[in-house]
Parts: sequence; structure tokens; C-alpha cells
Amino acid sequence: MGSARRFRRGRRLQDPADFPQGRVTLPCHDPPMLLSATRHPILMYHQIRPLPPPPDRLRGLSVAPDAFRRQMTLFRRLGYRGLSVRELQPYLRGERSGKVFGISFDDGFLNVLTHAMPVLDELGFTATCYFVAGRFGGENDWDVGADTARSPLMTREDMLAWRDHGHEIGSHTLDHVALSHVPAHVSDLQVIESKLRLEALSGRRVESFCYPYGDLDARVRDQVAAAGYGNATTTRRGCADVSDDPFLLPRIPVAGGVGALRLLFKCARWRLRKHGERREQRL
Repeated sequence: MGSARRFRRGRRLQDPADFPQGRVTLPCHDPPMLLSATRHPILMYHQIRPLPPPPDRLRGLSVAPDAFRRQMTLFRRLGYRGLSVRELQPYLRGERSGKVFGISFDDGFLNVLTHAMPVLDELGFTATCYFVAGRFGGENDWDVGADTARSPLMTREDMLAWRDHGHEIGSHTLDHVALSHVPAHVSDLQVIESKLRLEALSGRRVESFCYPYGDLDARVRDQVAAAGYGNATTTRRGCADVSDDPFLLPRIPVAGGVGALRLLFKCARWRLRKHGERREQRL
């Protein structure tokens, strides 16, 4: 909020994605330079759906469909291209440069297919969805509490539709397990078997992994690397660049109430500092 507030100049921020194309006015001199050609945000989403009423504790992990469209449209109008985490890797290794950012969705919710995928396809973006390989067609029962509503997950057929539209299938374990809190043989099974199962179902190599709850330690990180993945994302906040361990990639969470312009400034703020020191994983 602090970074966005500096640009307000006493007025309420307006969302430029609400303006007709060609009539976008941003409160800065060079909006493309808010982001970097060498440090790239990976946006972290969960559900794309109308915001549930309080006190649903997952409200902050939901983004309304119209808000998601405005966010993606703003990045597109500024000349940025959204990529899956796999397609972002050459940029993070320093092999390519350009105005790109990563888009990721955790858990494999059906509303990502119905609400997010049409927007991504329309804008020519790709994204990664991290599927819980043992829960196709089920619900997010790992989140359920007295104040939390269940949401349906994609089926195997839905996952194939996601694949057929050019988007990446990533792994989020078999059962959404906090990997550092289970014995080594259990975490190894969750990491390896989820990859094998997703590859068998999709006919594609699974290169990207996401740690459930952002929970990991050195042992878990090494298990993911040894399983044959090419990268893994965390919940550590920050923009990713060539100096990052590819199995400890930071991301920028997108909360339900964040507007398009505020999200842009949020990415810019994290670009200007090394990943969230207070939240950094101690391995």
C-alpha cells in the first residue's frame, strides 16, 4: 500500500483498465519501467470467483472474475506478456530478456478453468496450474473449517482441457500435504508419485512443482530437485531473477481486494527490493 500511496497525490487511484484502449493515463512518467526486464514477478492466485462473504477465511485467496480480467488487461496494455512458470525459466536463467511475468494458480480449482482460462486465452497469455494429483473431481477438504466453504476441483477431463489450451500442468503433491511435517518417505512419495501420475494422465512432462502451504525445508527442497522437476515455487514474497535457486522461487500473492493498478505497484515495490526479508525461508 505504501508504494501505491506515493503515487496518489491526494486522489483516489483509478484503474486504467477501466478506460477505453488508447485513453489510459497512469500516475507515473514511464509505466513500463515499473517492472524489470531481468526481475520477473510470478503472480500467485488460488480461486477466481465472486468473493465469498465474511467470515470465510479463504476470502483473501479469491479474486473476482472481473478483477482478474482488469489485472491481466492492464499488464497486456502495458506491453507485458503472461507466461507459465515453465516458459518463464529461460528469462530467470538470463538466457532471454523481455517484458514478461509468470502466472500461477494453486490447487486446481474448477473456477480457474471457467473464469480465468477464457481471459488468458483472449489475451494470449499462458499460465501454470498446480494440481493436487490425488484429488481430481473432489473439493478442497484440506481447507475446510467452520468458516470455510468448499469449492470443486477440476476433474481429469478439465485438466486435459487446460492442457489443450496451451497451459502448463504442475504438481502440488498427491494430497496437499505439509511436506516438512511428515516423514521423509511420505514426502518423497508425495513429490514423486504426483509427478508420475500427472504425466501419465496428461501425456506431458511435469516440470513445475509448488510446495503446499509454502511449507518446506532443505530435505524437501532436495527431494523435489531429485524427483526430476525443473523448478519449484514457494509462498516467499518477491520477484524472481537469475540469482534465485530454481527450487525456491518467490511469488507475489494476489489478494481479493487488490485492484489492477495497485497490483502493478505491488510488483514494482517487490522488484526494488530483494525478496521479503521477513518472510524468507531459512534453509
